[in-house]
Amino acid sequence: MTKENMQNMRELIALMALLLVTASASPPAVDQTTISRGRPPIIDMHLHAYSLADGTAPPENPATGRPSTSRTTAELRDASLAALARYNIIKACTSGPPETVAQWRAAAPDRVLVGAYVDENNPLPDLATLRADILARRVHVLGELVLQHMGMAPNDPRLEPYYALAEGLDIPVGIHTGIGPSGTPYLPGLQGFRVTLGNPALIEEVLVQHPRLRVYLMHGGAPYLQETKAILSVYPQVYLDLATINWILPRQEFHNYLRELMVAGFGKRLLFGSDQMFWPEAIGMAIEGIESASFLSEQEKRDIFYNNGVRFLKIEGK
Repeated sequence: MTKENMQNMRELIALMALLLVTASASPPAVDQTTISRGRPPIIDMHLHAYSLADGTAPPENPATGRPSTSRTTAELRDASLAALARYNIIKACTSGPPETVAQWRAAAPDRVLVGAYVDENNPLPDLATLRADILARRVHVLGELVLQHMGMAPNDPRLEPYYALAEGLDIPVGIHTGIGPSGTPYLPGLQGFRVTLGNPALIEEVLVQHPRLRVYLMHGGAPYLQETKAILSVYPQVYLDLATINWILPRQEFHNYLRELMVAGFGKRLLFGSDQMFWPEAIGMAIEGIESASFLSEQEKRDIFYNNGVRFLKIEGK
């Protein structure tokens, strides 16, 4: 990541209203004994492995206003993986710059699932390479696809061969939905961003053309509640992660949104995600966002934290 790109990221974070938005050659293995045995297992469907530019102050957590405690890429990796162990997060779908994600995977091969990341700084990958990586189990998820920040809708024709590949090889696709930080279209490299590109309804034609495609809409589709419910109502293969909105939104706003999804009957299709970027503490904050929802039963919380993810990822018995 160049210093210019890092500055762009810092500006995005500083403006954060909702969302979005070099390590050692041999990273140390995570001590699996640090897992909190008192906590039931969790699956994090939305984690990021990012790097910190040398000599650049880490960004502030947009929810707390405090800077990251990690000063280097290696520290960020180690603190994040330690948080996964602390909360007994047994699987984490992790995306970011490929070389950084590979370092996280090397440090925690049983815990980190690799996502093929696409955003304004990481273009759509070569299809042949992606196919080979999926078949070799070097890539487990197509996502996060941060298409909105690239000025692309999820039904953009350029994405068709990627959806076909994911459907054929039966791997999940995670698509950024919702909105973004205040002022996003005015930032360098993000002039194509439009609020309307984050509407979950734009995925419908893709779902019609690819009925076996496993899709999860990231960030709960917020604030497009009605459109999100419409898609979930008609297309049973679609799930929803609650990443970012479970810790960055005002708690009452998040709980109101979550309650609406539960009342509509979608409790078996909701997935836990943290969207940890530069702040390992966000993992615990995201978990607390679910645990503090008094209207959820313990069974409903377990579905969100774990059971729904097991079913969606097809990892029964693992």
